[in-house]
Amino acid sequence: MDEYYAQIFHTIDVGLVMLDKDLRVQQWSRWMEQHSSIPFHKIIGRPLFDFFPELDHPRFLMNFKMVVKFGNSCFLSQKLNKYLFPFKPAGAFAGEFEYMQQSCAMFPLRDEKNALKYICISVNDVTETVACETRLVEMNVRDGLTGIYNRKFLEAKLTEELDRSKRYGRAFSVIMIDIDHFKKVNDSYGHSFGDTVLKSTASMLQSGLRTTDFLTRYGGEEFCCLLPETECSSAVIVAERMRANAEALALTHGGNPVNISISLGVAGATAADTPSALIVRADEALYTAKKSGRNKVVASQGRAA
Repeated sequence: MDEYYAQIFHTIDVGLVMLDKDLRVQQWSRWMEQHSSIPFHKIIGRPLFDFFPELDHPRFLMNFKMVVKFGNSCFLSQKLNKYLFPFKPAGAFAGEFEYMQQSCAMFPLRDEKNALKYICISVNDVTETVACETRLVEMNVRDGLTGIYNRKFLEAKLTEELDRSKRYGRAFSVIMIDIDHFKKVNDSYGHSFGDTVLKSTASMLQSGLRTTDFLTRYGGEEFCCLLPETECSSAVIVAERMRANAEALALTHGGNPVNISISLGVAGATAADTPSALIVRADEALYTAKKSGRNKVVASQGRAA
């Protein structure tokens, strides 16, 4: 390799690998050395798969053969592949991914007679970019105060889960939740303490759910919980547990205990339900719970739990 090209090859902040048609490594940049801990002298002339057997899969081989056959460049999408080489991530976002997120490409290198000589793979570390994009997406669907999902997320996820329950004939239930006398809490203790009540309630509700359930802030002091694969009768049990946990919350203001309670309405999805109809039925059950004394769980169609 020409001296000046070699300096670029080994200095650029991108991983570069040159392979022959038999997938033997002909060049291995310093960036690749640093992130793989495989020194240049150990890998040169050796089959790439000896060091990275996980690359020996149909998608990688198909892309490689296409570059060899047609002489075109091939870009490997990070969104589809996540990474090509299983390198550990570094930097501020290292803890967010098991492996470095990579944007990669394969392209042909030709000799002076325009004959294909090598295939070069470039590896860009895009971990920071992907982490920032992920955070932005999360911020867009999270409630700023409580950290749980927001109304925008609820509307999309409710439609998705209801469609899935109908398609596969699976149970699906919704719980609407309201903090009792929340206006009185704000008036008596101030909005800052009201925010504390909202955050504590959200944390309590979330702690009792499965990873497949979704808790959202519906608006104000109202929350909505989506329970896939859950019959209405089972959702009532979940709601009753939430109600009891709210009573047990240890909140204080100025050293004095403050007790709160919640009312809950439960609705199990039917074949006739639309997303809005299901929410309306759960909301009507919640209204019944509040009108009949609060601190209660009521199932849809007025059946008290």
